[in-house]
Amino acid sequence: MTGFKTLHDSYATNGLSFSAQEREDLGIDGLLPAAVQTPDQRAEIVYQRFLQEPTDLAKRIYLMSVCRTDRKLFYRSMDKHLTEYMPIVYAPTVAQSIQQYDKYYSGSDVAYISIEHPDRIGAALDQYAQGREIDLVVCTDAEGILGIGDWGAQGAEILTGKLAVYTAAAGIDPSRVLPVMVDVGTNRQELLDNPDYVGNRIERVRGQRYDDFIEAFVQETLQRYPKALIHWEDFGRPEAAPILERYRRNILTLNDDIQGTGVTVLAALLAARKISGLKPEDTRTLVYGAGTAGVGIANQIVDDLILEHGMDEEAARKSVMLFDRQGMVIADQDDLTVGQQKYAREPGEFPEVSDTTSLVEAINAFQPNVLIGTSTQHGAFTQDAVKAMASHVERPLICPISNPTELAEATAKDVIEWTEGRAFVTTGTPSAPVEYGGTTYYIGQGNNALMYPGICFGAIVAKAQHISRHMLLAGAYAISDMIDADQPGAAVLPAVKDLKEISRRVATAVAQQAVDEGLNREPLSDVAQAVADARWSFED
Repeated sequence: MTGFKTLHDSYATNGLSFSAQEREDLGIDGLLPAAVQTPDQRAEIVYQRFLQEPTDLAKRIYLMSVCRTDRKLFYRSMDKHLTEYMPIVYAPTVAQSIQQYDKYYSGSDVAYISIEHPDRIGAALDQYAQGREIDLVVCTDAEGILGIGDWGAQGAEILTGKLAVYTAAAGIDPSRVLPVMVDVGTNRQELLDNPDYVGNRIERVRGQRYDDFIEAFVQETLQRYPKALIHWEDFGRPEAAPILERYRRNILTLNDDIQGTGVTVLAALLAARKISGLKPEDTRTLVYGAGTAGVGIANQIVDDLILEHGMDEEAARKSVMLFDRQGMVIADQDDLTVGQQKYAREPGEFPEVSDTTSLVEAINAFQPNVLIGTSTQHGAFTQDAVKAMASHVERPLICPISNPTELAEATAKDVIEWTEGRAFVTTGTPSAPVEYGGTTYYIGQGNNALMYPGICFGAIVAKAQHISRHMLLAGAYAISDMIDADQPGAAVLPAVKDLKEISRRVATAVAQQAVDEGLNREPLSDVAQAVADARWSFED
């Protein structure tokens, strides 16, 4: 390897931290200034530059440029400043980066595959991997990006954020991951009309051609990396669930929006039940926003009731009500998804409801003790709706988790005040503690980053055949066990600052569950040690 190649290898370079002897040995002596800086010194320089950037978007652009050029430096700095970097590298700032991708594109760090050229999928994977072993493939077609919808090829930025969290949280080796932008077009007219748009300027492809393209991608991936985990990220409502259903029993795969979100919210519910004394069989959940994430949350809650508490499947499903654009999800409505059909109520099941589009009427009729928002409808949890929740249950769990922040159904402060401090609250983006009635209420962040890094790392360490329903539940219980039920005002999810410990516990629990179910493809005698040994470090 030539001197320039050594310096430009983002996985191997140490920049100005190369010692004088290393510079001579590697043939880079004349390619760097004379000073030798310590790794911590360089990380502090990155942080000070980060602080000087004028906006959150500028901060993200700078940090990701560091990531592209020097992985160890980026992750050392992120490790020291995790709480500050997380909302910049990932949600909510990544949404701004996606929306303005065409303006700031200066080279990217993902592989692009185009539906116009399915014969080139394998070549694109090879070009990115450059012969490296791959444990994890994260892909998106960017139809359902966060709460902002279809952003076509500009959605590639969600991958850079996702992978940064994978490594910072779980310690997945950044050289063994492969991000893939699945470009099948876009239905966002402003992109189709934009001469600077970087993707295929075609309407989003559907149907058999789309399915064949996804199948070709899966087969090309498994041909090269037969034990790799494929993570589906931000696929839209028409495609997300069908893709997961097609592959989840046969290959190692996860859809974060369906499964990761569901497991995260379930963990909050488990903690709330522990604190309040609510019995599992008495849990009633209203999910406001019955898209990919909402149905995924419902599925995880129902799986817990069935698999962990022995509830009858029909009774478990009846404990969940879905509420979508058309109001209460009712069986005679048109165009219900397969996921929605499982939870659809019978016409006339709630005769006291005169307006099925009224959230307040639905709450009063169903009397849920859990209200979850995945609608991206700002302010949808009105004071009347929240007060209706509090009138039926002493300690409701209310989770306005839509993001970015401007799309959240309510603020934590409002929910605490409207319920006179009785509600457990989880939000999708960071919320400051709320002071009320002499108590400080800490707000859990329903961030998938609490869950997906550990789930996938545990499955990879175990070399699992697939991710089972019990493995997902094991992750939720591992997180809920971290909550101090005796602390007044305690959050029902652990803090993002503890992300490394959260991911370690989740990974260990998931890997152990894989072994217990006999899903590991290779023997694994000491799961905890295997998880510790597999973790990558910027010190290496």
